[in-house]
Amino acid sequence: MAELTAALERYLTALECERRVSRHTLQAYRRDLERVLDYCLKLGLERWQDLSEGAVRQYVSQRRQAGLAASSLRRELSALRGLLDYLLKMREIEDNPVRRVKPPKASRRLPETLSVEELGVLLDVTPASAWEARDLAMWELLYSSGLRLSELVALDFDDLDADKTWVRVRAGKGGKDRVLPVGRPAQKAIVVWLKARAALAPLGERALFINCRGGRLSGRGVQLRLAQWGRKMGLDRRLHPHLMRHSFASHLLEASGDLRAVQELLGHADIATTQVYTHLDFQYLAKVYDQAHPRARRRGSEKRGKV
Repeated sequence: MAELTAALERYLTALECERRVSRHTLQAYRRDLERVLDYCLKLGLERWQDLSEGAVRQYVSQRRQAGLAASSLRRELSALRGLLDYLLKMREIEDNPVRRVKPPKASRRLPETLSVEELGVLLDVTPASAWEARDLAMWELLYSSGLRLSELVALDFDDLDADKTWVRVRAGKGGKDRVLPVGRPAQKAIVVWLKARAALAPLGERALFINCRGGRLSGRGVQLRLAQWGRKMGLDRRLHPHLMRHSFASHLLEASGDLRAVQELLGHADIATTQVYTHLDFQYLAKVYDQAHPRARRRGSEKRGKV
């Protein structure tokens, strides 16, 4: 067990220090790999070198029988493949059997988005307090620049340029920096918030978005505020920060058709990740077609006329 655990810890340290993965991602890797480690211990294995292709396939079978979703199992296999690739690179093992095990196909769910009208309900608001000014600036920035929640709360005051026309995301997912444009409504909302922030933030506080105690606002705090904001505005659906990012990507792709640009703005390493929004766009086009095309309408009318 000691050798299995020591190798796992070395890999997690490498992920944190060399690849600079986020704390959330690191916790997910640890959770998945400790589950595999427990499986290895039950088999009586003492080294990762002893993990065979057959044992990996048996693990996949057991997890599927336990009702694990295909997407979750793909994630676990990816974590294990990464660990064994690392050990192979370090010459601690001679083979990676996970490379020969095909992960189950996961059905790709299309991301939810908000309509332009719903976003208008959310964002066309005059804030009544300093904290509402902060919240509106966050919602505008999420939709304007397609930020992840972790990127939003990590923003510092000096990550904005002097004119508030762009924002720098430092060490986003995968440890990469990127510079993003900020739309005019978001610029105006940020300026209003910064005036209020000047009287609320303690001297030396770097966080762009602070909480009522003067410290950096947490991701959980943002989630709760957005859900509360949506209820206050009368939207009958669950709101979460990633919904703003999905809406940003879908609306931008729908208007521009430039998948590569959207990929860069979202910070996706693989364009295949961005391509999910092309399917979403097709769904929108299909809906328009069904509503507008004469033959599509006639076909629907004929069906409704049958008794």
